[in-house]
Amino acid sequence: MTDLKDKCFDRRSVPESAVEAPWTGPDGWKFRELDWRQNGSLEGARGSILFMTGRADFYEKYLETFHDFHARGWNVTSVDWRGQGGSGRCGSHPHVGHIDDFATWVGDLVSFFEQWRVSHPGPHVLIGHSMGGHLVLRALAEQHIHPDAAILSAPMLAPAGGGMPEWTAHCIAKLMCAIGRGGRRAWKPIENPLEPYVPRQALLTHDADRYSDEFFWFRERPFVRLGPASWRWVERAYASTRLLRNRQKLARMDIPLLVLATATDELVDHATIERAVHLLPAAEMKLFGPESAHEIFREVDDVRNEAINSCFAFLDRVAPKR
Repeated sequence: MTDLKDKCFDRRSVPESAVEAPWTGPDGWKFRELDWRQNGSLEGARGSILFMTGRADFYEKYLETFHDFHARGWNVTSVDWRGQGGSGRCGSHPHVGHIDDFATWVGDLVSFFEQWRVSHPGPHVLIGHSMGGHLVLRALAEQHIHPDAAILSAPMLAPAGGGMPEWTAHCIAKLMCAIGRGGRRAWKPIENPLEPYVPRQALLTHDADRYSDEFFWFRERPFVRLGPASWRWVERAYASTRLLRNRQKLARMDIPLLVLATATDELVDHATIERAVHLLPAAEMKLFGPESAHEIFREVDDVRNEAINSCFAFLDRVAPKR
């Protein structure tokens, strides 16, 4: 196993050779994109990776992971989801994560992927974390996109219930939308927006230094900050995750897939992930226990080294350089 800790890489600085630029979607929406090519060129690369982040995320949080793949010869691209990071906001409050429907995000991913696939050399690999993993899998299961391989990190195939039955939680969200509270936050922030808070950290990562990177970026680039989701987001999340319980759609999906998961994840339901992996004919899983929280790519060195090396080995097998 390769030790990936690189003391020379600065997680709190966008690499000089990476290009940050706007991307305009088919409907005119302005998205923020990061494109990190090999030596500033697309030629000679191992292949191309498109990394899609999770809810309330922004691509700066994953610069270290981008570096790991880039150092192995991959071109790495990431784009903030509509309504997150530097891709504007969909609701009236700048710190509430809102969306009309998850299908909007699926459409954005499909549009971006098709342009990216044409402009970047293969093999083409999609990586999605959490909500991004859910949206990547939905686009794959619905046969909208066809990468050479995909990797899902703690995919949100069902939100963690917190002891409440899913149907109850979904009914509550529907009710809140029906009484006009769809655009309002569904929960209160659990931390000072500019100061790390340990209970929230425990849900995400055991690495306090990597956790604090998020708050550095809140200070450096305040526009990336996003807080709780709206009730509409919650209601649509339950509706969208149910679409991925279609056994026939999952059984038809033959794209090589690696799922990184944590058995003790408190943000997404692990049992639903396991059931999906068993249904997907070309899927395999790398499972962690209590040593890893939800953000596997931002965990302590031993965990993230194992996760990244699993990705390298998987891609070497299923997506060799053309």
